[in-house]
Amino acid sequence: MEERNTTLSARSAVLSALLGSHPPRLPSRHLVRIGALFGIAEGTVRVALSRMLAAGDLLQSDGQYTLSRRLVERQARQDESRDPHPKPWDGTWEVAVVTAERRAPAERAAFRHAMLALRLAELREGTWMRPANLARAWPEIVTAQCTLIDGRPHGDPTPLLWDLDGWAAQARRLERSLGRAEGLAEGFLVSAAVLRHLLADPLLPRELLPSGWPGAELRAVYDDFDRRYREVLRHHLDG
Repeated sequence: MEERNTTLSARSAVLSALLGSHPPRLPSRHLVRIGALFGIAEGTVRVALSRMLAAGDLLQSDGQYTLSRRLVERQARQDESRDPHPKPWDGTWEVAVVTAERRAPAERAAFRHAMLALRLAELREGTWMRPANLARAWPEIVTAQCTLIDGRPHGDPTPLLWDLDGWAAQARRLERSLGRAEGLAEGFLVSAAVLRHLLADPLLPRELLPSGWPGAELRAVYDDFDRRYREVLRHHLDG
């Protein structure tokens, strides 16, 4: 019998299901069946759906639930994490120095979220940086608060910015978990954990990565797992 995990909340189950779906649109009956994998009652799932609609996390049309624009952007970052396409690196680093004053706590939180989404790391308070190997636009929330600089550090600041050994160790643990996952519930949880971990990959140039970096291997193993898992999950939801 498949062991049930009741630690997953209804909201987390719904979000993970939609973030992992392309397009991110599912009927309520599918979301209810996903909740049931974790012992979450139908009523609890439907209450969560109502609250997420009210909060602006979800949209509803013709009995289908889909992600809000903000969460569609998160899915796009998640997709990029699975299949990144960095540009060639010439040694230049992006530096963003906060020059705005008297920011409200909500503004600070939104700014930090934007910087992490851009995969920058904070060297010290108000100074963010990363190698200039990603092609993306700077959002207004950043340009309005920062002075932007392109430069070349005299030394390599990578160890000060990211725990690459920690990321690599967790990637290897997750790769082993993918090989051991049994049943729909466990596969769902492992899949969500891998996607969260890939979002935390700084996507550094090859020149700055330690030897044996497991990023590409984890992605390849996950892609194979995901193809097989999605087929089994689809049969379960349609059954």
